[in-house]
Order: sequence, then structure tokens, then C-alpha cells
Amino acid sequence: MLTSRARAAGIAAILALSTAACGAAPGTQQTTEASQGGANAATATSAADFGGLDKLVEAAKKEGALHVIALPPDWANYGEIIEKFQAKYGIKIESETPDASSADEINAVKTRKGQDRAPDVLDLGQSFALSGAAEGLFAPYKVQTFDKIPEGQKEQSGLWVNDYGGYVSIGCDAKKIATCPASFQDLLKPEYKGKVAMNGNPTKAGSAFAGVYAAALANGGSFDDIQPGIDFFKKLKDAGNYNPVETTPATIEKGETQISIDWDYNNAAYAPQMADKGIDWQVNIPSDGKYFQMYAQAINKDAPHPAAARLWQEYLYSAEGQNLFLKGFARPVLLPAMTADGTADQALADKLPKVEGEPTFPTTEQVDAAKAKLASGWDAAISG
Repeated sequence: MLTSRARAAGIAAILALSTAACGAAPGTQQTTEASQGGANAATATSAADFGGLDKLVEAAKKEGALHVIALPPDWANYGEIIEKFQAKYGIKIESETPDASSADEINAVKTRKGQDRAPDVLDLGQSFALSGAAEGLFAPYKVQTFDKIPEGQKEQSGLWVNDYGGYVSIGCDAKKIATCPASFQDLLKPEYKGKVAMNGNPTKAGSAFAGVYAAALANGGSFDDIQPGIDFFKKLKDAGNYNPVETTPATIEKGETQISIDWDYNNAAYAPQMADKGIDWQVNIPSDGKYFQMYAQAINKDAPHPAAARLWQEYLYSAEGQNLFLKGFARPVLLPAMTADGTADQALADKLPKVEGEPTFPTTEQVDAAKAKLASGWDAAISG
């Protein structure tokens, strides 16, 4: 996620962070005491610690605000999610820097500790969720649907929990590109000179990190070996096909990024937006590099609005919140359970880009090793 999550500022901002908040000096963090049992919201590990969900709602409403960062309105339908949360609970969401990256989120947690403008909650690429948990930045919290979330998609105490995900895909302006690429190998063709962009820098953005991982799988690599992905992008650059402009709806509309490697839910969501502007945006999941990843939610251990932060999590993992992700073409983590119990919106599920086979996932150790390899080799590959 970032400037490089590059998730798109070009579509109406969600809610501008107030001038006072943007320039605020360090403030005193709020510590919400639930009305039942005197529970401390900052240390609550479930709604039960408040005396139930209704008491959590009551505590969150007393705080009256939630500070989020790096949530573009057109990324996984966050614009509507924010709007619905505010309407449901009457809690104002202060949304700062929508196009910030996962790395920026982690940095904000560290540098704004003790400030009212620190982010309450985080939406992070998997590698950043793992590193942030290892650094002790997050608060453990189990939402009411925690037991329905598959193993491997959550940290056991709730320090982070995957919420939605998608496949790496290739988006293409079919009115400017005669034949849209359907594989990573296609991207090397001379007709794509200067046209192949990504959604950010892979050392900072979860989407771009996944793009390099997918390229590795397409070029003889594996979850244990991301180097072929780095080598592929060097080859793409040397061929003159790599476009360093970070993709947003605005760059697509201007014709600056005619081909974009990004999550399928981003590319799929762009299609109807661009159709209104006369652009035929087509989406292919590369045949030679299928890579699926989920993003994770986490609560800042020092959240200035700890009850609202926990209520936000409850909302995202409710059937309502998960279906709103689905509406944005993202694949919610609870989709299998919701399909089984009949709470999934099947009409929305049927609109997801079709993919054959079941996704596989790298281990924590594999992601950490890939992240380290990227940090040491990406800049040299692209700028060298």
C-alpha cells in the first residue's frame, strides 16, 4: 500500500483530516473505560471485555472519532465502507493520506506514539503485518467472528487478522493496446515499450511486492526464491518496457499507465469507472504467475481511540463489512464461511474475476526472506 500502495487518490477523497488534526502537537491519548466492569478499552481483547458488543458501541461513541490512514476510497470499496460505518455508529472517521503505503502506516505508528493523530487501525500488506507484530506495535483483539477465520489467516491472539485479498492481475487499456497481455512473458513484447507500470514500489507496497513474487513464480522461482522476479523486472526495464509511474485512476485516465500490474480487485473496480470515461479497461490474471495474497487488519497498541478501533474491526469482520469488501471485487476472508451459512451476497461473488485452482500461500519465513531479498536487490535492478 502507498504512494506506492498507490491506491488512487484520483477519485474523490473520503473525508479530509481536519486542519487541527493535521497540525496537532502531541496530545494526551484517550483511555476509554467501558461502563460495565470498568474495562480498559486499550487492553480489551474482545467485545466481551466491554460487557458485549452493545457496550463496545457505547464506549466507541463516547470517543466519537476514528483515525485511519492509507485507505483510498476506490481500494476494496473502502469509500463505501467508511461511509456506512459512520452512518451506522455516528462516529466520525478522519481519513489521512489515502495513498500512503504499508511502510508509511508502520512509520506513523512509531513516530506519532502518544499523539492524538496517530492511526487507530492499520490495513497492511502481509509482510508488514508480520513485521509490525514482531516489533510489538499491535494490540491483540479477537472479533466475534474470529473462530470462523481460517487458520493461517490470523495471528492466534489477534495481533493481525487477514480481512480481504486478491490475485495479482494485469490491467490494460484495450482502446490503446491492440492485444492486452495475458502473462508475464507477454509483458516483454516490444509493442509494450514504456507501458508496463505497477501499483507502487515493492519494497514499500504490498501490491507491488506481490507483483514481483508473481513474476518470480512465472519465471522458475518459488515462494523460497523471489530472485527470478527481481531479474524479470530488470529484464523488463532493460527492454524499455517498464514504466516507473505509479498507477492510479488518474494516470489510467490520462493514458500514462496503459498496462498495470495490480490486485485483481483494483483492476476490476477500475473497469466500470473507466468505462464511464470511454476507456475499455480489461483484466487478466497472468496464466504463468498466479499469486494470491490477503491484506491484514491490526489495531495500534497505542490507539488514541481504542474502543472505536475495536468497533471498526468488528464491523469489517461482520457479514455487512465482508460483503462490502466483496462489492469492491475483493475476496473477503470469511467468504467460505459466509457462503456456507448463506450470508454471502452470491450475486457479488459471481462477479469476481474467474481463476482456476485453489490459492497457495507463502509461510511467514518465506515472506520475510523475500522481503529482505527485495530490500537488498530491487533498487539496483531498476536503477542500475
